[in-house]
Amino acid sequence: MHPHGTNWLFLIKTHVSMADSALCADQDRWARQLRWTVSRTGFGARHYRDPRFDLVRELEEVGRLFSA
Repeated sequence: MHPHGTNWLFLIKTHVSMADSALCADQDRWARQLRWTVSRTGFGARHYRDPRFDLVRELEEVGRLFSA
């Protein structure tokens, strides 16, 4: 690719990333305050995960082991 094309591509990617961050900033901040994990899945799309559900899953597994 031509060097100028690479520069334009980098510039566009940078601006898209900045717009994405600005678009989701409030929700991301709120989720992080709750100690959730935040994964970017696309432009303006996020996957928010509450790690407390890991404990629920572990307890269900232990319950299955003891009831079997």
